Amino acid sequence: MARLAGKVAIISGAAQGMGAATARLFVAEGAKVVLGDILTEKGEALAAELGEAALFAKLDVRSEEDWQAIVAAATSRFGKLDILVNNAAIALFGAAEELRKEDAERVLAINVIGTMMGVKHAVPALKANGQGVIVNISSVDGLRGCNGLTAYTASKWAIRGITKSYAYEFGPCGIRVVSVHPGGVNTEMGNPSGEAADVVSARSFRRVPLQRIGEPEEIARVTLFVASDDASYLSGAEIAVDGGWTAGIYEPVLPNCAPELAA
Repeated sequence: MARLAGKVAIISGAAQGMGAATARLFVAEGAKVVLGDILTEKGEALAAELGEAALFAKLDVRSEEDWQAIVAAATSRFGKLDILVNNAAIALFGAAEELRKEDAERVLAINVIGTMMGVKHAVPALKANGQGVIVNISSVDGLRGCNGLTAYTASKWAIRGITKSYAYEFGPCGIRVVSVHPGGVNTEMGNPSGEAADVVSARSFRRVPLQRIGEPEEIARVTLFVASDDASYLSGAEIAVDGGWTAGIYEPVLPNCAPELAA
């Protein structure tokens, strides 16, 4: 079923990981996709893989000029813009008292300001259609706190908040805005060691109800749903795609369906 037939999307951070998985799925579901990323070689390779339905454009999300250019590329090549997926982001681990101002500013510039600039420059094209969808990729860390991730957590809570404000601002124009909150995902950011998913899951995901790390395709399928007409009355919402991580606290020693995991 081509759930995005006739739709045109821009995806930031599309050269790898969740962005690339989303681009592949969108094309498989009938969309034309403009892939934005600073990773030119990977982005061009993915565009070649996806064929005539895809176009790569260099995108540093901090650059208004790059955003203007990628929106222009979408409307010039494919005639319009229906969907913006703000996926590009970076993480930063470290103790709060060791946080350097310039590192915090870089996280906020990419994760928050980059998203806001994407919205700023995409909305006129979305308004021209009389409808559209903006999907902002946040994180489980936009729903909770986490030690050692203060700058990243701040950025992802910001995404959650601005999504709700955008939903009110653009809803009267027929534009839906939703935040998606992935948990641990088996990508270069979510699994920097590159270990096998089952190894990472056994070591680090015991307290996640589904007991495993997620795959980028699993996040992409939720983004697809949000972007499709199947979600036509969904806006201002936050969707956790995290294996149950933010549902509460999993206690292996208390009753559960797999008591052997308590050992």
